[in-house]
Amino acid sequence: MKFKEAFIKEEGRTFPGKTYEEHLLKHVFNDQRDYLFTEMFAIHRAHVVMLAEQNIIKKEEAAKILAGVEKVRQIDCSQLIYDPLFEDLFFMMESRLADEIGSDLAGKVHIARSRNDMGVAMYRLVLRRHILTLIDHALGLGDALLEQAKEHTKTVMTAYTHTQPAQPTTLGHYLLAVYDILNRDIRRLWSAYHTVNASPMGAAALSTTSFPISRDRIRELLGFRGVVENSYDAIAGGDYLLETASAVMILMTDTGRWIQDFLQQATREFGVIRVADPYVQISSIMPQKRNPVSIEHSRSLASSAAAEAMAAIHMIHNTPFGDIVDTEDDLQPHLYRSYDKASRVLKLMKAVITTMEVDVEKMKQRANQSFITITELSDVLARDKEVPFRKAHQIASVVSKNCAAAVKELYEVSADTVNGWIKPFFDVTLTNEEWAAITNPLEFVQRRRIQGGTNPVEVSRMISEREKTHEKLAQRLADEQSYLNQCSQLLDTAVQDRIAGK
Repeated sequence: MKFKEAFIKEEGRTFPGKTYEEHLLKHVFNDQRDYLFTEMFAIHRAHVVMLAEQNIIKKEEAAKILAGVEKVRQIDCSQLIYDPLFEDLFFMMESRLADEIGSDLAGKVHIARSRNDMGVAMYRLVLRRHILTLIDHALGLGDALLEQAKEHTKTVMTAYTHTQPAQPTTLGHYLLAVYDILNRDIRRLWSAYHTVNASPMGAAALSTTSFPISRDRIRELLGFRGVVENSYDAIAGGDYLLETASAVMILMTDTGRWIQDFLQQATREFGVIRVADPYVQISSIMPQKRNPVSIEHSRSLASSAAAEAMAAIHMIHNTPFGDIVDTEDDLQPHLYRSYDKASRVLKLMKAVITTMEVDVEKMKQRANQSFITITELSDVLARDKEVPFRKAHQIASVVSKNCAAAVKELYEVSADTVNGWIKPFFDVTLTNEEWAAITNPLEFVQRRRIQGGTNPVEVSRMISEREKTHEKLAQRLADEQSYLNQCSQLLDTAVQDRIAGK
C-alpha cells in the first residue's frame, strides 16, 4: 500500500494524472497544434456564418463571435504549449475565445456541433491538402519520366525477368512503363481525394441535431465537394482513412521497386546511369566513391512512408464501428508523415531522373550479351521457315547452350555454324542477313511493332498519348486548387460581411 500511496501522491488525484499528461495529452496537443490549428478555425468560421444565415444565432452575436475568432486565430500557434488546465488544443482555444468575447457568446460557437463531426472534418481537411500536394509532386515526377522517355526511345537496354537478362527493350519503353504505373498511382490518389473530400459537419455526435442547420452551406464554405449524408457514417466510417493510406502505400511500394532498379543501374559494375553531382556524396575515407545517396534515401523513405500508412490501417483493423480514439489523434499523424515522406521521395527522384546521364553505348553493349535476342530466332523459324513453334523453341535453346559452351555471344557465331546446329532438328537454312538481324538488339526492338511494344515509333506514339493525359491530370489539379481557393475567398468574404453586420 505504501507503494500505491506514493505513486498516487506523485501522480495526483485529479485529471489529468501525471503519466497521462506526460505520455498522452502533451503529445496529442502538440500534434493538434502542428497539424490541425488552421483547419480548426476554418470550421469555427464556417459554422458561425452558417448559424447566422440560418437565424440560429443573431446577426449581432455572429459579428462579435467572428471578430473574436479572427483575433484568436492570428496567434502564433507554434508558440503554444500544453497546459493541464485544458484537455487539448480545442478547449484551450475555446478559453482564449471566451477571454475575448465572454463565455456565453463563445459557448454558442458549439451550437448544433460536436467534437465528433468537427474532428472528422478537421482530419479530412488536412488529408485533402496532403493528397493534393502528393498529386502535384507525382505529376512533377511524371514530367521527368516522360521527358527522359522521349530522349531514349532508341536507347537499347537489357530487360530482366526473374532478375536474369531476358530480352532487349529500350530505356524509353522502360521509363514509360514506370510512368504508366505512376499514372495509375495518381488516379488512386484522386480516388482517395474524392472519398476524403466530403463534409461530415452537421452529423454532430452521430444523429444530427434538432437545430435547422444547413449542412450544404458549411460544405460549400469549407470547399468540400459533397456531404457524408448518413450522420452515423459521417462519424463512424473509417474507409476514408483506409483509402488514403492504401493509395500512398501502393504508390510507395510501386516506387520502391523501380528505385531499386535505378540503384542497381547506378552501381560501378553496371554503370549505365550516372547520378548528377548535386545528388551524390563522397565517402569520408574512400575518395574515389560517388555514393548515390539520393536514391538510397528515396528507397528508405519510400519504405518508411509505406510503413506509416500500414500503421494507420492496422490501427483501424478490428475496431468498433463508431466514434473511437483509434481513428483520431493517435492515428492521423501516421498518415501526415506518410504523405510528407512520399512527397520527399517523389521530389528527390524527379531531381535524379531529370539530371541523370545515361551511358547509351554501354547499354547497347550489354544488350548484345547473354543471348537475349534468341527469342527472335524461334520467332523467325516459326514465322518465316514454317518450323513448329515448340520445335523452334527447342532449336533456339540448343543454339544458346552451344554459344554458352563456346563462350561466345550470338553475334560472334557465324550463320554457317548456327545452320549446322539447326540441321539435326529441322532442314532449314538462315542467311547471313537473317542471322545478323536476329542477333541485333535494335532490330529486335524495332520488330515489336504491335500495341505497347518496344518499337521506337510505337513507344513515341504512347508517349504522345501519355503527354495529353498528363496535361489533363495537371489541369484537373489546377482546377481543384482554384476551386478550393475560391471557397476560401468565399468564406473570408462571408466572415467579413458578418463582422460588418451585413
